[in-house]
Amino acid sequence: MSAKEMTGGQIVCEGLLREGVEVMFGIPGGATLPLYATLSQYPALRHILVRHEQGGTHAADGYARATGKVAVVCTTSGPGATNLVTGLATAMMDSSPLVALTGQAARAAIGRDAFQETDITGASLPVTKHNYLVMNASDLQATVREAFHVARTGRPGPVLIDVPRDVFQETALVDDAGWDAPLNMAGYKPPTTADPADVEAAARLINAAERPVILAGHGVLISRAWDELRALAEQAQIPVVTTLLGIGCFPETHPLSAGFPGMHGMAWASLALEEADLIVAIGSRFDDRITGDTRRFATRSKKVHIDIDPAEIGKNVAVDAPVVGDVRHVLDQLQPLIEPGERTEWLAHVEHLKAEHPSLRIRETDELLPQHVIRGVYEVTRGEATIVTGVGQHQMWAAQHYQYTRPNSFLTSGGLGTMGFEVPAAMGAQVGNPDQLVWSIAGDGGFQMTMSELATIAENDLPVKFAIMHNTHLGMITQWQELFYGADFQASIWPKNPDFVKLAEAFGIKGTRVTTQDEVHNAIREATDHPGPAVVEFRVRPTENVFPMIPSGQSVAELMEEQP
Repeated sequence: MSAKEMTGGQIVCEGLLREGVEVMFGIPGGATLPLYATLSQYPALRHILVRHEQGGTHAADGYARATGKVAVVCTTSGPGATNLVTGLATAMMDSSPLVALTGQAARAAIGRDAFQETDITGASLPVTKHNYLVMNASDLQATVREAFHVARTGRPGPVLIDVPRDVFQETALVDDAGWDAPLNMAGYKPPTTADPADVEAAARLINAAERPVILAGHGVLISRAWDELRALAEQAQIPVVTTLLGIGCFPETHPLSAGFPGMHGMAWASLALEEADLIVAIGSRFDDRITGDTRRFATRSKKVHIDIDPAEIGKNVAVDAPVVGDVRHVLDQLQPLIEPGERTEWLAHVEHLKAEHPSLRIRETDELLPQHVIRGVYEVTRGEATIVTGVGQHQMWAAQHYQYTRPNSFLTSGGLGTMGFEVPAAMGAQVGNPDQLVWSIAGDGGFQMTMSELATIAENDLPVKFAIMHNTHLGMITQWQELFYGADFQASIWPKNPDFVKLAEAFGIKGTRVTTQDEVHNAIREATDHPGPAVVEFRVRPTENVFPMIPSGQSVAELMEEQP
């Protein structure tokens, strides 16, 4: 056994490398300077200097979603740490694996209201899967290993490690064998395979169903179970709808694909769930954006619910066959028990629903609509881009009008609904997949929340492409104000936006403006072919609304397929 003396900063850097970390996003500060002073000793750790800590967390989140790896963000104490909270909550709600390293005031100053002292472990407790305050350098080796294990194992999520400044400087004797020693985490054993009796009960319901629908969620992507999902759907001939975060887990060009349901999903998908006699929920938590009024959600169907997190089973919707386990392993257990099916009549009915409820029809107009932009991006990229969105109307149009055929090709903030996610998350996705084409579909409101990260993108010559829907409105807010608040447009319309083309050029980024339908394809093609980052500002119709729509808290009975 070999042991050597290392500083806390060295232990952290060594631990990151041992966990396979290649890049970290962050901003240094007084409490983390001892760590940053160590980075030069570890050239294999690439550090990307972001412009805001929230941007760094979203960038790490985008990196994690695009690659499936645990991502790292590093900030100082006080405001540096508290600026992470929105990003941590975003990652927590969407089960995204990342590790946040924060500096803390020196140990002797803790509890004395020292400069930039904040109890970040307390503040982040509700928005992290786990967190640590490390008071001794000798504990760092095990803590780093545990943090990565917790972040990636079971249902993934963010983990925070808070380290006082002097702990980064303190030395400890580190046993090299400790990097590979078994972790002492007997109390944390997420399930892999499920109880065979539960799997058999689920199989019996599937085999007996005449009108089954699979509701595939983000858990399919997290578990990398897209092949197993496809095999199950094809074997049993069951149509597949996906949640918003599940988009990409089942190719939308497949004959069994039935879109995504819910508040702004395809009408036929919501109706298929409503008319099913069995819903097989796989890696989905029956989110309220899908169910609406849970008392009236799909009351004619039985439910199978497969999820790795037992806390989700029965939390929102009562189920008939709960199955707790890792989705990929459970589907491997389930498939041999499933009888080959035809279900010709049911599949024909789902196709009939698509024909009777053409939710993706774009109305005839000479104006430039956001839908034209999304269709243009799809047609130019032929569906080969990774699409990253913020939150709002543009997010829903991007989900509706781009066809996704690859896993992890649609990245968005689902559970928390974080405006501003689109710029830094696209940056992180591009860092994680440097050879992949990344298009960020952005609202002009959300874009301005984190547009400072254009500097980071330009500095690192990351070829992210941005399609900004410039409508001078908080579009989803004005839609709700129009439909439900008597068109009282309070604090949702701004008469003065920046010139986004000049803004891009100020960062040394190619900027283009589009005002007509005829210009859309050429502008997207030029941006796609440009070797560096590019911003395309689309001056779209200001008051376009997203349909279909099921109002919040309502059911498919209140489905609005078009502007009332």
